[in-house]
Amino acid sequence: MNDASTWTARLAALDLTLPPVATPAGSYLPAVQTGSYVYTSGQLPLVDGTTTCIGKLGEGVSVEDAAQAARLCTLNGLAAVDALVGLDRIVRVVKVVGFVASGSGFSQQPQVINGASDLLAEIFGTAGQHARSAIGVAELPRNSAVEVEFVFEVSDSI
Repeated sequence: MNDASTWTARLAALDLTLPPVATPAGSYLPAVQTGSYVYTSGQLPLVDGTTTCIGKLGEGVSVEDAAQAARLCTLNGLAAVDALVGLDRIVRVVKVVGFVASGSGFSQQPQVINGASDLLAEIFGTAGQHARSAIGVAELPRNSAVEVEFVFEVSDSI
């Protein structure tokens, strides 16, 4: 499932579309390539510049809502990769790092970041299996409940 049109076709088959790449809120790029790897900046659950899931887990934000937000972060990350090198150049997902704004005592960060991991598995199959960290933090930019960053291996050509 790694031929040149697989990932774009797979997104369409899943009835998913990539959003426009979010405008950086600081002095950084949405994604950079070095060698065979593309690293994304942290992706928030943004739609048209608006954060869709705000607050903290364990203090009013549900695991289910935050997992949906992690899915949106994933689509935003894929959009950044697509704009930089093209989605169909992805060979595999290497690493996912998820940050979850967590209230005192909240410890279900892995279940939240499963939203990102599960979507990557839906899209990329075994090429979507990755190493991962799910980290609880006190605050995230824009009061977002979730932020996710990615590392992808890409081919030299499609």
